[in-house]
Amino acid sequence: MSWAINALREGGCHDVTVVLGAAADEARELVPEGVRIVIIEDWAEGMGASLRAGLDALADSDAVAAVVHLVDLPDVRPSVVSRLLGVAGEDTLARAAYHGTAGHPVLLGRTHWVGVRESAVGDQGARAYLSTRDVDEIECGDLSEGTDVDVNPGE
Repeated sequence: MSWAINALREGGCHDVTVVLGAAADEARELVPEGVRIVIIEDWAEGMGASLRAGLDALADSDAVAAVVHLVDLPDVRPSVVSRLLGVAGEDTLARAAYHGTAGHPVLLGRTHWVGVRESAVGDQGARAYLSTRDVDEIECGDLSEGTDVDVNPGE
């Protein structure tokens, strides 16, 4: 988890919020000072519950956009986050791409938060919403591979 938080902070995110579910008590100990923690009880529903909780936590903020990052992408560097933030705006939808393949992190402009939240169900996250919109793919293959550590390449 620390590499994801560091990538966000060092990449230019002013505020970082971590959504915890399963084993939240143990995971909380890994979250550094100054990072907001949101604990969800419906974590077993999947990624959608986490995304909704994270966006809900930002509702009262003055953030223009949110960068959604996963903890199982250890080689995503701050430079990837910085490149995404370079296109940030209230109406922006963008995601990192690695050698032409879309991946994470994903940048969600504020005007999209309600729609993303409504479509985030089960283990889909923002996938359904993004599939119906123009999303800027920001090539980051020169910075990282974006490899998900809990996905078996043979699957």
